[in-house]
Amino acid sequence: MLTADMKRVVREQRLGFVATVNADGTPNVSPKATFTVLDDATLAFAEIRSPGTLRNLKANPAIEVNFVDPFVRKGYRFAGAARVVPRESDDFAELIGAFADYGNLVERMRAVVSIAVARALPIVSPAYDRGASEGELRRQWTTRFRRLQPNERFEE
Repeated sequence: MLTADMKRVVREQRLGFVATVNADGTPNVSPKATFTVLDDATLAFAEIRSPGTLRNLKANPAIEVNFVDPFVRKGYRFAGAARVVPRESDDFAELIGAFADYGNLVERMRAVVSIAVARALPIVSPAYDRGASEGELRRQWTTRFRRLQPNERFEE
């Protein structure tokens, strides 16, 4: 189900915006910057400081995650069911290995949330409807980002 490009975007962006449902039925959106791809149908993020998200998922495992490359204005949305795997669980040791490239953050990870993806759809900016290319959008948004960060030096 997860294409090579979907996996690439998740691995490159890492920051996914997670939507869950609060007890009162209202939406909850929370950024998570510890995403990884477990296999062709499963994404996961490590829980560091997400009590509201975990509470919501334990009551209702419905979840959607959005990843967008902000420079080309493209990405993917993934919907499915989440499973919270706490550190005390036998499955945690196996799952935490997928986060090895997160370095010293691994010791702060208190749970892993695996997501069985049931639906995956592209996200594409309306700018492409008017004929913009990825290169044009990348240049436009890179220029904007640099203007917002005038005191930073960026490698080319």
